[in-house]
Amino acid sequence: MNRDEFAASIDHTVLGPETTWSDVRAVLDDADEYGMNVCIPPCYVQEATDYTNATVATVVGFPHGQHSTESKHDEAVNAWNDGADEIDFVVNVGRLKAGEDDAVAADIAEVVAAVPIPVKVIIETALLTDEEKHRACEAAVAADADMVKTSTGFADGGATIPDVELMSEYLPVKASGGVGSYEEAMAMFEAGAVRIGASSGVEIVEGFPEE
Repeated sequence: MNRDEFAASIDHTVLGPETTWSDVRAVLDDADEYGMNVCIPPCYVQEATDYTNATVATVVGFPHGQHSTESKHDEAVNAWNDGADEIDFVVNVGRLKAGEDDAVAADIAEVVAAVPIPVKVIIETALLTDEEKHRACEAAVAADADMVKTSTGFADGGATIPDVELMSEYLPVKASGGVGSYEEAMAMFEAGAVRIGASSGVEIVEGFPEE
């Protein structure tokens, strides 16, 4: 993987509750300069897509996944209409833990069917047992999702190599949460990830070895 390919595998992210348009614009400027993608709050998608040529991902059901399926459907359609290129969808962890796997899969499938753009399913690994991680990934596969993602960044813990290895048995993986350096990103890629989500995108890309 060369530097350009590496940068294109990074989703430079800003999703905190105090995020302003100025914060988003700074992330977009970084993404345009370094060749990264972005992941931003849905309220800024329309402005962002008018501002940048970068791939724009946004979130649905964020951060806890407890929205109604109808709300998630509408969020996804609104994001697509605003110009989003990808959706990062938060699984309903409570329903998963209760064993309601069919409801979890149906929740995901409703959003996958609603928009013609890739949907990544955030399973929030820090809150799950390995058995639950397997079931979450199985639900994502059943719903025809495009990717699975480790974390929102709003639960304790983030991406780990064992979780990426487990998840990559099912679908392409976005490793997100706690990845702050080139070395950490490469460890995730070597474990099977194909995308990295991080607020430290610039630092990660700048760590790429000089040729």
